[in-house]
Amino acid sequence: MTGVEDHARRAVEAVWRGESARIVAALVRHTGDFAWAEDLAQEALLEALSRWPAGGIPDTPGAWLLTVAKRRAVDGWRRRERLAQREPLLAVDVRHDEERDAVPDLGDPDRIDDDVLRLVFVACHPVLPAQARLALTLRTVAGLTTEQIAQVLLMTVPTVQQRIVRAKRTLADAAVPFDVPDRGERPARLASVLQVIYLLFTEGYSASGGDAAVRVDVAREAVRLARQLRAVMPREPEVHALIALMEFSSSRFAARVDARGLPLTLAEQDRRRWDRSAIARGLESRRRADAADRGLGYYGLQAAIAECHAVAPTLAETDWERIVRLYDALETLAPSPVVRLNRAVAVSMTAGPEAALAIVEDLAAELGTFRPWWAVRAELLERIGETDAATEGFLRAAELPGNDAEATVLRRRARALGSDGRGQSEP
Repeated sequence: MTGVEDHARRAVEAVWRGESARIVAALVRHTGDFAWAEDLAQEALLEALSRWPAGGIPDTPGAWLLTVAKRRAVDGWRRRERLAQREPLLAVDVRHDEERDAVPDLGDPDRIDDDVLRLVFVACHPVLPAQARLALTLRTVAGLTTEQIAQVLLMTVPTVQQRIVRAKRTLADAAVPFDVPDRGERPARLASVLQVIYLLFTEGYSASGGDAAVRVDVAREAVRLARQLRAVMPREPEVHALIALMEFSSSRFAARVDARGLPLTLAEQDRRRWDRSAIARGLESRRRADAADRGLGYYGLQAAIAECHAVAPTLAETDWERIVRLYDALETLAPSPVVRLNRAVAVSMTAGPEAALAIVEDLAAELGTFRPWWAVRAELLERIGETDAATEGFLRAAELPGNDAEATVLRRRARALGSDGRGQSEP
């Protein structure tokens, strides 16, 4: 591969990571066919790989890809003898795509007419089973591979593949319209939409694969979508709570990695670099959620935990007792082995590593192939002086699915056992 070809390939990959959701969403809106829209987008990518090395990368690559995909849609309709009813609308869009950037402006957080939010609502249609909604949306909106989705949802790869295929077929068979549902239909989809946005943010906050530890662009897209959702459903406290959770968490981005892009633990982060404006926005969103006076829901509890970290001057001054109580409430509301794992980290700060290790060991059957489980267990073993077992645990964690930057740190910690520096896992 020549240098020009490699440059074009990397450009295509970068555009796809940043704009795939908007491109696919726009194609779904124009074609009304979820599966075909994805195929058209992939065909446009292939054409970019063949044409960009010789012709150069266009000024607005996202618009270029969308234009090519729409032209291929016209060709497809011509072949299907459906051009007469579809071509006029699409032809207008094709003529104008070179004159405007097809990617929506991210600067207006209150704009409701948003293709990506529409795509999320479509993928979260009640006609689909809950897990299928998540798998389909993570594939389309977050751009995750089936392997990454399997890791996020604690499912097997074949199961994820089957659910995505069936979900697309079901949406097509049901002729689900590409639109934000009417006000009366929104509550039925809200839980799934919130979960999708939350998982999208989680992918940005701690990448499930690739070189980078964090994907700030993905996390910011999740925050943007949540703000769009707030404009659509302003009286829903869990929408405000989710925004608060993401604001508190995203306040740490500048301090979450070192100069090499390697993740830093909560103990290692320079809190002076935390974004105080994001924390202030989080506090305001928490206030709005509390104003509904409905008690703390799933995202309200997590936002309260994140707030404890955000307002603490130091790691030692964090209200760990309250965090444990909040995790207890979260486990009662939505039982999960991951919640119990996070609770164990907080318990280690209040009752010591031995008490936390007992909790973690009980999760082995459920989380034994989950990198964070091995990492937390290894750290607790390190804290009680079980050096050999801790070394093995860090190395085992590094081998499991996850991003490469995190794996590098885990291997480094295995090598550094016995030195003076000991960090804490981030609950």
